[in-house]
Amino acid sequence: MCRVAFHFGNLTIYWYGIFVALGMIAGLWTASRFSAGKGISPETVIDSGIWLVLGGIIGARLYYVVANWGSIFANQPLYEIFMIQKGGLVYYGGLVGGLAGAYLFARSKKLAFLKLCDVLAVGLPVGHFFGRIGCFMNGCCYGKPTNLPWAIHFPASHETGGVGVHPTELYEAGLNILLFFWLANYFRKTKIDGLVTSCYLMSYAILRFCVEFFRGDYPQSQMIFNGVFTPAQGLSIVIFITGLALHIGVKAKSKSSN
Repeated sequence: MCRVAFHFGNLTIYWYGIFVALGMIAGLWTASRFSAGKGISPETVIDSGIWLVLGGIIGARLYYVVANWGSIFANQPLYEIFMIQKGGLVYYGGLVGGLAGAYLFARSKKLAFLKLCDVLAVGLPVGHFFGRIGCFMNGCCYGKPTNLPWAIHFPASHETGGVGVHPTELYEAGLNILLFFWLANYFRKTKIDGLVTSCYLMSYAILRFCVEFFRGDYPQSQMIFNGVFTPAQGLSIVIFITGLALHIGVKAKSKSSN
């Protein structure tokens, strides 16, 4: 864990912010390499970046602030809401916000929304990989205590007290890379718009649901379904159902048009 990268005068630069920025760049660049497969120019994908970044950051931060208002922000200065470089971005909030940004961009450019989504879906796991490395450097999204050989130990001043915990940030980072390779292969094989997006939603929801069993950073008050599941697992179920509905819908539409 190493939260601070360097100081620039009175400005503190955090590793979390650096890795989030790297994730955005890497995700967009990766998506642009696949854009020709959907008849979209790489430049158009890059141009969508500002819409995606703004939508994603607003959605990710808004979810985090609302979910943690009483425990973190209620007694803090209002400017703390905007201190995203310290951490505090919720991926599912960012996903919804990013989709909203993509939709607005697609409408402004008269692009097929699902074509754009399929291209962006291939780059998402790459960007998320860097984001989770940022979480690891920041010491957030940590795991439950464990005695396994690959347990990691944050400093004694950390919330974990220095005990060995599951490196859940690295679990998810690695799984996202595997998801990228699977989606990249699937992207080249399927011609039906929306299928790559639906497969991303379902696959990531399963991935996240499983990793959440090892997470140890949720207070008991935030657990749902009688304290069995984390909030992210509840959202994963919703995301999976959404992806499944999209998958069935675009396949049915494709068959009816043939």
